[in-house]
Amino acid sequence: MTLSAGPEGCYGPDMASDPAAVREERTGLTTGRARVVAVVLTLDEELHLPSCLASLRWCDEVVVLDSFSADRTEEIARDAGARFVQHPFTGFGAQRNWALGALGLAHEWVLFLDADERVPAALADEIRALTRSAPPELAAFRVRRRFHLWGRWLPRSSDYPTWVVRLVRRGRVRYVDRGHGETQVVDGDVGALEHDLIDENLRGIEAWFDRQNRYSSREAALEEAGAAPLASTLCGLLSRDPLIRRTSARQAAGHLPLRGGWHFLYSYLLRGGVLEGRDGFTLCVMRAMYQQMIAIKRHDLRRRRAPPRSGMGGS
Repeated sequence: MTLSAGPEGCYGPDMASDPAAVREERTGLTTGRARVVAVVLTLDEELHLPSCLASLRWCDEVVVLDSFSADRTEEIARDAGARFVQHPFTGFGAQRNWALGALGLAHEWVLFLDADERVPAALADEIRALTRSAPPELAAFRVRRRFHLWGRWLPRSSDYPTWVVRLVRRGRVRYVDRGHGETQVVDGDVGALEHDLIDENLRGIEAWFDRQNRYSSREAALEEAGAAPLASTLCGLLSRDPLIRRTSARQAAGHLPLRGGWHFLYSYLLRGGVLEGRDGFTLCVMRAMYQQMIAIKRHDLRRRRAPPRSGMGGS
């Protein structure tokens, strides 16, 4: 089984066209249990948690790491046989690091998920095989996420593939909070999984915009605190590492005027969102709005730091 990333333009079959595949993906049908600990981060996730946990039945241990939910998250986790632990949330990276160091996890391989993500059976089987045979120099694996919205996968409009490091060898990876997400410091090599992780949030558009409002504030503060020089950003875009390319693409966007408009043109025309109908158009607009929100908030941060202007009007 290869440990290298597949071609970025290869989207693969849409599982929605195969009812049996959808049924298998949703229930996590796979044989035996792997010596893997799954850690699921939650906050008021009664809507998503049942399907997430159902896709993890192949794991030897499942831990729900909760940030003090007020809904039925704890009840759902315990009824499913998961270990339930609560810890204050200060960032995705900090929460994952706390899990790796404080939970006394049973196995060296740890799979991190958000509650709105699911592991298809093919990915589960791949993880089982790789964690049994991975050489010592491999410290982690990255995986692609398939973003689903309105019941369908929108690869072109969502800029697929997006790579994230989620399968890690305990003691060999440290997460670092960065904006609304995180990056990683890895002691060893990082392999690439062939099968995708499913990411499908069912809370609706209002909740989506609430999240983007919070995330854009963090991204704006991050960009203002350490904007990378344009030359180094362009070099990063040519990297063979997809994680470096993704970070560099975000940094490059910070140098563009009307970054939301450029992002729309890139996703809708160059990446082919136009081929995904009204859903694709709407998602491209939503993602462009997010980029423009970051630009607006960066401007606001700079203006708030600047000395007051003298003269008439005061603004």
